[in-house]
Amino acid sequence: MQTIILGGGCFWCTESVFLSVKGVQSVVSGYMGGDAVSANYEAVCGGDTGHVEVIKVEFDESIVPLEVILDVFFATHDPTTMDRQGNDVGSQYRSVVFYTDEDQKPTVDRTINKLRDMGVNVVTEVHPAVEFYQAEETHQDFFNRNPGQAYCNFAIPPKLAKLRKEFSKYMVS
Repeated sequence: MQTIILGGGCFWCTESVFLSVKGVQSVVSGYMGGDAVSANYEAVCGGDTGHVEVIKVEFDESIVPLEVILDVFFATHDPTTMDRQGNDVGSQYRSVVFYTDEDQKPTVDRTINKLRDMGVNVVTEVHPAVEFYQAEETHQDFFNRNPGQAYCNFAIPPKLAKLRKEFSKYMVS
């Protein structure tokens, strides 16, 4: 089992994508990378902590390799905009990978370099994981528990469609 922490905009969106990937054992929404000694939704969204909205993804690499986890991540968010994903603006929405094991870093770097070689101006930050603050329960499994939420219905279906189109063999049936 491996764990990697990913920040790619609103964690409701990234969580929904990775809950749909075979081999992913758990996805927990939370906050990482800030200066404050604690984090909660209100403070992070207010820009007061420096934290990023992230998901902690635990996955079975015998089913889904890290390379695929990263390919899904980069395909389902915009890694070229600083502190922004669509209409969500602020440093809490920045694109970032927090690796939990030094052995993951070369794979992360290779994935980013592959995109850059294709002409993609990747601004995604890469850091070793630091303290993870689990988001409030109301933010866990948000889309599945709030299927009528307008923002989610606008932002998430295109990501899931892209996952289905480009990574169908890794998508949960």
